Amino acid sequence: MEKKIVITIDGWSSCGKSTLAKQLSQKLGYLYVDSGAMYRAITLYFLRNNIDWADKKEVKNALKSISLEFVFNPKSNNSEMHLNGENVEYLIRDLVVAEKVSDVAAIKEVREFAVAQQQKMGEKKGIVMDGRDIGTVVFPKAELKIFMTADNAVRVQRRFKELYEKNPNVGIDEVKNNLEMRDYIDSHRAVSPLQKAADALVLDNTELTEDQQFKKVMEWIKKLF
Repeated sequence: MEKKIVITIDGWSSCGKSTLAKQLSQKLGYLYVDSGAMYRAITLYFLRNNIDWADKKEVKNALKSISLEFVFNPKSNNSEMHLNGENVEYLIRDLVVAEKVSDVAAIKEVREFAVAQQQKMGEKKGIVMDGRDIGTVVFPKAELKIFMTADNAVRVQRRFKELYEKNPNVGIDEVKNNLEMRDYIDSHRAVSPLQKAADALVLDNTELTEDQQFKKVMEWIKKLF
């Protein structure tokens, strides 16, 4: 495919957005951007440098010292997050970062900083980006916008399975409550809340396998060319 487009994937937690985004980027030879990794890297910087994110002035000054870049790693076959030249891909997945990232991502100045960088990455097109506000705020003119959803019970089971493999002590009620809390925060925050773009195609994968949903989206893409 010679023509390059921008593909945005938004949706609820544990719908498999990153899995689909990675599949599409590898098939199309596009850059994959995990927008969540950017907010996690900013959170890591704030934690390391004891930044008081309730202080707007301190946040603005800290953001001036942050450089984010995705670097392709041939060993993992993935684009990995680099913070000020350091590969922090695994550090940003730490529970300490995960517990604070929602607070940091809700800050207006932080979102403006990240969105500006995300938009710059998409200037040449040929990009797949997943997140919460990609089709509504970051790339409102994207050629293909996907909004992913799935039945709540199915999402809870998927998330439970993922977490149970890492921590057998995790309980399903704990997972359910956490998922519902994240959904609420994501859809009710004042800045860039999670919502479906008016022209987004809905992908409900409650009863779809990863292979089936990939084939479905590839059919959507072929119709654009």
